[in-house]
Order: sequence, then C-alpha cells, then structure tokens
Amino acid sequence: MYILGIETSCDETSAAVLKNGRVLSNVIFSQIKTHRVYGGVVPEIAAREHMSKLPLVVEEAIDKAGITFKVLDGVAVTYAPGLAGGLIVGLSYAKALSIALKIKLIGVNHIEAHLLSPFIEFRDISFPYLGLVISGGHTNVYAANAFGDYELIGSTRDDAAGEAFDKAAKMLGLPYPGGPAISKAAMTGDSSKIIFPQAQMKDKSHDFSFSGIKTAVLYYIQRNKAAIDKGDVTVNDIAAAFQKSIVRSISNKMRRIYEEYKIKSIAISGGVAANAHLKGELERFARDNNMRFYVPSMKLCTDNGAMIAYTGWQYLKNGVSSSMDLEIQPELPALNSK
Repeated sequence: MYILGIETSCDETSAAVLKNGRVLSNVIFSQIKTHRVYGGVVPEIAAREHMSKLPLVVEEAIDKAGITFKVLDGVAVTYAPGLAGGLIVGLSYAKALSIALKIKLIGVNHIEAHLLSPFIEFRDISFPYLGLVISGGHTNVYAANAFGDYELIGSTRDDAAGEAFDKAAKMLGLPYPGGPAISKAAMTGDSSKIIFPQAQMKDKSHDFSFSGIKTAVLYYIQRNKAAIDKGDVTVNDIAAAFQKSIVRSISNKMRRIYEEYKIKSIAISGGVAANAHLKGELERFARDNNMRFYVPSMKLCTDNGAMIAYTGWQYLKNGVSSSMDLEIQPELPALNSK
C-alpha cells in the first residue's frame, strides 16, 4: 500500500511517500528564512509559499520514492489544527489528487500524527505509552492506549513551550525560531545565576503554564539592564536559566504523571522535542524509572509529511477514509479522548 502524505499546517511544506508504513521519501521545504525577518510566521505569506512550493515538493517526493502517481493507493493530508490558509492549500491539492487519480483521501489530525511519529523509526514501541507532543503551538501529554484511543492528561493553559521559546528569544535579541537559538546560547551560559519561577496549578491538574516564565524573563531584563550592559549577566546566562526552568517544569510534570499512571514507556515528539537539554532530562528520568524512552530524529520531530502518511496508512488499512466534504478545522482541539 503506497500512501502520499501532505503537511502544510504552518511553515513547512512537506510531502512523503510510505510503502506499508516504511518511508520511501520525506521532502521538507522550510520557510524559516522567509519568516525570520518578521520574527515569526506570517499566515498570508505562509499560504502563498505553500501554494508555490507544494506541487514541486510532491513531485520531488514521488521521484525520490522511485514510483509514479499511478501506484498511489491514497493521499493523506493535514486538515487540523493549524493556520487556515496553509490547511486550505494542502487539503485542496489533496482533494484534486484524490479525484484525478481515483484514490482514497484521508484527513489527518496533525497532533495525532506527531503522537504516532515514533512508530516510524522504532519497531519496539507499543501501546500504551505516555506521549508528550511539544511544539510551537502545542504542549500536550496523552496516555496513548491504542491507535485512535488517546486520553488527554494535560495541556498548556496559555503559551505552548515553543511559543514561549520564540517570545523569550525575541526579548533577548536572538533570531527566529527561538527554540534552536536559545538552545545554542544556553550551551555557553550559566543557568545558576538566575532562578526563574515555575507555574504550579492550584487545582493540582497536570496542565502546563509558561506565560509566567516568559514574563519573568521580561521583568528580569528590564530590572537588570545595568548588570547586563556590564557583562555581569549575559544573554547566554538568561537563555540557560530560561531553558532550565522550562525543561524542569516539563520534567517535573512528567514525573507526577508517571507516578499516577504508571505507564512504562514515554515518547516525545514535535519541534521542541529536538531540544537536547529536554531530551537529556527526560531520558534520565526514564532511565531512573526503568521506562522505555523514544524520541524521533530531527526530521520526524518537526512538521513533516511522513508522519501524516503514516497516520493515514493506519486509517486506510482499517478501512477508514474521508469524503470530499472534509473541511479544514484550524481551531480543532488537539485530540478528543475516547
């Protein structure tokens, strides 16, 4: 079974071809350079970039897979959640392919695809596992019990972790995207110079909150301008302390979730999963508790067509596909509990 996957939910235009769940190609065109001058993703520009690049990216994915369009059994496409313009471009293209080639259309929830992405690389991963999806728009933890059966345990109540990284980086004069920039700066910073607060939920839920840490960074910069100007505290020090606080907040939350659920596997995915400090802390936590730990490679952590194709393949082999009435849902909740 050959599946083409299309991803256009934000600022990566991606297409991939999978054969029975195995990746034959995974082409990603990043718009980072285009949006960097604005300090973030501009939805209208992103949509135009998707329109111009998607046909070329799809053709390259087909060529690299060594197949023709005629052998495709289905086209999987992100329909939710994401930026409306980008979702429309991807879904419209996928519908056109489905009609022209007389193949199945499979609408895919972007968050479910992230959650399932570890299966692409790791053959020993199995349900149940704790799935942490952490990106620019989402910070969610699920108990993944089976394919299609995901219990939402906790989510962010304000900024997602990736969004907090972007905003903190902008305050520090670091380039977009903020996650990699702060991670790089933190490598030569002294995190012990500053202690930023971590949000504690009064209702004892497993939700996250990162807006307080972001605000603390802003206030620190404003109140310590003289020390920063003299070099007593550097941008790298602030970046290191900020990263440490974010990672500690996440790892502490995962510890409490593990203590309650006792699930012996943990998988992280999404763009922020590529953060080396976060991976190191969670891997150490998993090792200390005799848990299996999974994190995909960088290309499968960021938005990509392979995870969309894989999720679409799972649905199609179970006889599930979408109709031509499928519409985009930019604000769709990450995943519904079942």
